[in-house]
Amino acid sequence: MSLISSLKMPPFNLSDADVAWVERTRDGLSLTDKIRQLFVQISFGDDLAAVDAITAFKPGGVCRFVGQDMAAAHRATRRVLENCEIPPFVAGDLEGGGNLAGCMTAFSNNLGMAAVNDPGMTAKAVTIMAREAKAMGYNWTFTPCIDINKEWASAIVGTRSYGSNPSVVEAQGLACMGAFQAAGIAATAKHWPGEGYDARDQHLVTTVNRLGPDEWYAVFGRIYKRMIDAGLMSVMSAHIGLPAYAAKHGVAEGLERYRPASVSKLLNMELLRGELGFNGLILSDATPMAGFGDWAARREMAPQCIENGCDVFLFSDNLEQDLSFMMQGLRDGLLSEQRVEDAVTRVLGLKAALGLHRQSIDERILPLDQIDKLMGLAANVEFASELTGRSITLVKDTKNLLPLNHGKHKRITLVSRGIPGFLPGLPSRALETFKQALTDRGFIVSNYDGTKPPAPENCDLVIYAPATESSLGKSRIFMDWAYEHPGGMNLMHRYWHEVPTLMVSFGHPYYLYDAPRVSTYINAYAPTDAAQRAVVDRLTGNAPFEGVSPVDAFAGLPEARY
Repeated sequence: MSLISSLKMPPFNLSDADVAWVERTRDGLSLTDKIRQLFVQISFGDDLAAVDAITAFKPGGVCRFVGQDMAAAHRATRRVLENCEIPPFVAGDLEGGGNLAGCMTAFSNNLGMAAVNDPGMTAKAVTIMAREAKAMGYNWTFTPCIDINKEWASAIVGTRSYGSNPSVVEAQGLACMGAFQAAGIAATAKHWPGEGYDARDQHLVTTVNRLGPDEWYAVFGRIYKRMIDAGLMSVMSAHIGLPAYAAKHGVAEGLERYRPASVSKLLNMELLRGELGFNGLILSDATPMAGFGDWAARREMAPQCIENGCDVFLFSDNLEQDLSFMMQGLRDGLLSEQRVEDAVTRVLGLKAALGLHRQSIDERILPLDQIDKLMGLAANVEFASELTGRSITLVKDTKNLLPLNHGKHKRITLVSRGIPGFLPGLPSRALETFKQALTDRGFIVSNYDGTKPPAPENCDLVIYAPATESSLGKSRIFMDWAYEHPGGMNLMHRYWHEVPTLMVSFGHPYYLYDAPRVSTYINAYAPTDAAQRAVVDRLTGNAPFEGVSPVDAFAGLPEARY
């Protein structure tokens, strides 16, 4: 079957008229402009001059990380649409948690949704997210994340995954994909060929999925195949090797056996397209990541990324330089014109599948006055709060500390350094909603002071409240006692034998590895305001703990259970 004919098949399902638009548009482009269509560039914030600089390159799309102000975000996204002659992708990591745009209804992250363990509620939540995102111009999401929390020490998988049970990951991933695509936003399964079996972060180093072939097929192979059969539109090919599959296909022991998927013809074309039958769009993971640049020189990697099966080259520190690497790759034989032709055909095919070529700009992004009527609806906020509340998980309470009451636990010392920015460089913020909710219940809450540490004479309860979600560049997430308890002696002191103590994590679910003796431990998964209020409701006995841990919160330590 020809590639053009395959556009009439799932997941594209194009009509003859749609296919004609793809062919006409493609054939009207120069070779250079075809390559430009393969680029999707990142856009931080809402500065119009920055948007103009990106769209002057004529990329196939822009991945928007918008600011907090809805009007500014709307103006900048609309500018993207106005500047592009060929309708562009407007993409985003629509994952919930700290990665969700601040002007949209706040939902928990994927791990929090998995703790509710109700795919129907996940689908409803994602439908709300998708409706708001579509109104704001998004037509492509780099979700769902169908990685598996096997290596608990991973700082990148954690709260972005749906946990460690492949069946739960599959059900949640299908619910997420179905809701986004029903709303007209293409979904992306990531991170191919499967992350979570290497504790390292591919943002920092090329990582490896070390599963043997049979186990890989039973876990990731099954999940990806189910999603492909259900109509998955795109797959993100990551900087992750799958050496057992390479060995199975005769690749000798050596570096080549560990080649990452983003530049692997074997993993993209033989396994994903050939064995699993994927007909949709393959995009690379972000190419400025060290997992990409760590493998080989960028002048070689850029053309190899497209030649070896990716249809989209994701993000660039220097668009013109990367374009020149692609052109040089054509001259040097690292990239063929046929692969460029095939890739741009699929890029345009996905745009046609989303109907972008038939829509006016006002259809692709609603006028601001109409968006105002969709955002932050009371019913949506209420549902988000209900979903978040149901996720809160009591992992252990061995001394029966709960419920709290302000008669016994009136003076609380809060040990928290606040909520770090989800992405490096973003400002942190305090857990003010949590603190205020406790104050409103009659508690007196003071922040930790190393010069006057907690003791029975000045404190009735210590609450540790770390709030770090999984995100890029962290390498490790752990209870940094030198950071929480500044001072040489303070960092080594543990208060729970002197003062009742509990720990609640508004992010990473594995802090018991560093604090196995804390008697009361709760996972709330995300630092949203709804999560902060929901935790206080449950600490005080005003609501039940309903969350079911989607991971081993004891991080493999039997002693942490006691």
